[in-house]
Amino acid sequence: MGVLALTASFALDRPLVDPEGFLGPSWLRLPLLVLGAFLLDLLPRTLWGSRMKVALMPAIAKERVRTHWDRERITLVVLGLVSFYITYVCYRNLKSFLPFIMGEDKYDRELHLIDRAMMFGHEPATILHTIFGTGISAHFLSTIYLWFLPLVPLALAAWLVWSRNITFGYWFATSQCLAWALGTASYFALPTLGPGFQYSYLYTDLPDTGSSALMEALSYGRDGVLRRGAEGAVQSVAGFASLHVAITLLVALMVQYTLRNRILHIIFWANFAITVVATLYFGWHYIADDLAGVVIALFAFWLGGLASGQKFDRHGLASHPTSTTSQVPVDAE
Repeated sequence: MGVLALTASFALDRPLVDPEGFLGPSWLRLPLLVLGAFLLDLLPRTLWGSRMKVALMPAIAKERVRTHWDRERITLVVLGLVSFYITYVCYRNLKSFLPFIMGEDKYDRELHLIDRAMMFGHEPATILHTIFGTGISAHFLSTIYLWFLPLVPLALAAWLVWSRNITFGYWFATSQCLAWALGTASYFALPTLGPGFQYSYLYTDLPDTGSSALMEALSYGRDGVLRRGAEGAVQSVAGFASLHVAITLLVALMVQYTLRNRILHIIFWANFAITVVATLYFGWHYIADDLAGVVIALFAFWLGGLASGQKFDRHGLASHPTSTTSQVPVDAE
């Protein structure tokens, strides 16, 4: 991803930028999240174990650092953060370069026709607006859709810092990088804008929500990059495939395979299902975009598992790690 982004930047004579997001630019955002997770891991344990006795706190904190924050954990955190940072920043830049590399050819009409054929001549958006209405449900779906923005860095930090088996952290970080890279490739394989941008008249019955504000901001940002030559801005409009679907499914799969809490299983599978509905409800994606996102998630999850030494059982419905260290075996038994 780094080489591709640098090559595209040089060929187009356009600078690479560090896009801002949740908690600021990513170079600051990810270290802050890990620092926050480190303190959240350390402080409650220290305060509880010491029963608020200051004299006991240093020893408890040092013991936690010694047993949990060893060289293996630190190596995972550093590698995971650096790899994801490079992948994500290059993803944002390559996505921004998309119109300059692929031109104005888009496949929205074809995917829109496929949507209508799959819905027997009806618009998916119209069907969903009828089923769920356009009142409070729109705000609920918007909230779940936008929850994706903090979910990405928070989930990464959680698996890097707290994964009970350290190979689970490598599994999630590797799968995340693969998913974002495959998503980038899909943008160039089948360039689209998405129904909300190309067929905006289908969504005029929706109220103003955070999702509609984001879509408007992305449209304005795209126009700024393409028409006004805005410096330091990125073009962030691309429909195929849906990385909202891919990443929320990837998180749900990681929760299912690496955590034993049934409530968390239900929460993150529900988050994935609602996100799929929201992508179609607001016009972010076509049905084909969501299906492609599912394929990306499954492939990234499986390949990341193999790369991190996981053995899949019961026809892939369960797994277990073959190593507890960063020395991941290539030929897992």
